Amino acid sequence: MPSSRMRSLIAHALWNRLDTPGHDAAFLFGTDGGFTLEGTAVFRAAQGPARVACRVELNPDWSARSGSVTGELGDSRITHDIARDADGWRLDGARVGLAHLRDLDFGFTPATNMPALRRAALAVGESAYLPAAWFDVEAPHRDLIELPQHYERRRETAYFYRSPTASYEAVLEVAPSGFSRSYPGLWEMV
Repeated sequence: MPSSRMRSLIAHALWNRLDTPGHDAAFLFGTDGGFTLEGTAVFRAAQGPARVACRVELNPDWSARSGSVTGELGDSRITHDIARDADGWRLDGARVGLAHLRDLDFGFTPATNMPALRRAALAVGESAYLPAAWFDVEAPHRDLIELPQHYERRRETAYFYRSPTASYEAVLEVAPSGFSRSYPGLWEMV
């Protein structure tokens, strides 16, 4: 196997979804080019049953360089490719912009908060504004948009999180792996 394909498992997580029946599993791999985050969420969506697989390719500094989303949402097939270069982000080949955003966040999984937290490496008492390129399969228009996100590390294992445009704020409990253990009202690690 070529060295560019080598990877080793670093962490994994399984969550119950709390706002609708569902589960999510994620796996983090170290690669010779950085990290790869892969996962699959199954849940009940307004459009019907959903099975959504995702992948995020991360640089050694935990910033995102690309991602993909595939699966089914009710009767619809989902296939989206997302890539970042010096000029910003592309969704399915179309230029979106947002060049200032370094993180990719998927709205259907709690797994994608972890890379931003690892990259920020906040000490207890520190806070950071970490906006992300956000994509959600349940959104009426599947666009890549800017999601404002504020994190404040309150304890070694707890971050106060606020996203004003998503009208969500809570204290996220984080496992040693960096994955959210508790995402109040939305996800809980099994």
